[in-house]
Amino acid sequence: MAAPNGQYITLQDGLRLHYLDQGAGQPVVFIHGSGPGASGHSNFKQNYPQLAAAGHRVIVPDLPGYGASDKPETQYTLDFFVAALSGLLDQLDIGRCVLVGNSLGGAIALKLALDEPQRVSRLVLMAPGGLMEKEQYYLQMEGIQKMGAAFAAGQLKDADGMRKLLGLQLFDASLLSDETVAERVAVVNQQPLCVLSTMQVPNMSARLGELQCPILGFWGMNDKFCPVAGAQTMMHACSRIRFVLLSECGHWAMVEYAELFNSECQAFIAEGRT
Repeated sequence: MAAPNGQYITLQDGLRLHYLDQGAGQPVVFIHGSGPGASGHSNFKQNYPQLAAAGHRVIVPDLPGYGASDKPETQYTLDFFVAALSGLLDQLDIGRCVLVGNSLGGAIALKLALDEPQRVSRLVLMAPGGLMEKEQYYLQMEGIQKMGAAFAAGQLKDADGMRKLLGLQLFDASLLSDETVAERVAVVNQQPLCVLSTMQVPNMSARLGELQCPILGFWGMNDKFCPVAGAQTMMHACSRIRFVLLSECGHWAMVEYAELFNSECQAFIAEGRT
């Protein structure tokens, strides 16, 4: 099955973004991670339809460089992604929303909540980036090392290579569907190397105490991409925060524990309505 066709919007700087927009009610924006071939749908296909059915308007963008969005030859910095997301929300006239972010998407959600706190009512984060120094921590992780090497070497342009890499995202690789592998291969064949080679995500841990909104976090104890110590970093620095730590779980808590993730998210978002 092909990934669903959504809508397109052109930002003021000319960047064209693809996004899915389903349901009605309080806006919930899903921000995917940075893995080769990633898209909003491939990250959150088991999650956003359930939240839409529960009475929310869900927005699922493809970040620039990913999915069906533009993939310019540029510097893929955190500020570049945050500006794109903020521009999308402006165009859609979304003034305040819940952000749900995985990995790079979590770092983007954190930065937007720090830069524009009036815009973010609640944060849901799955193993977010931006909590440690890249050279000391992230580049030492098995998943990060193998992902960068495989992408640079062009080893992800077929299903076998992509399946091998994506298996590192999960504790139980058998949960990886052929559909997700095919979606990722279709995207990775369009991505320029600079999407990963120029990526810059600064350490934002010193600013975590500035966050004003309630936070729900998830982290798999078997994560091979983002060190689980990040959960403790956030718990010490932030107020109004809770974390769900999961055994037998890798980098994709929303896949390996989809039912738990969806129910916890719905309950957490509903708290904001009281």
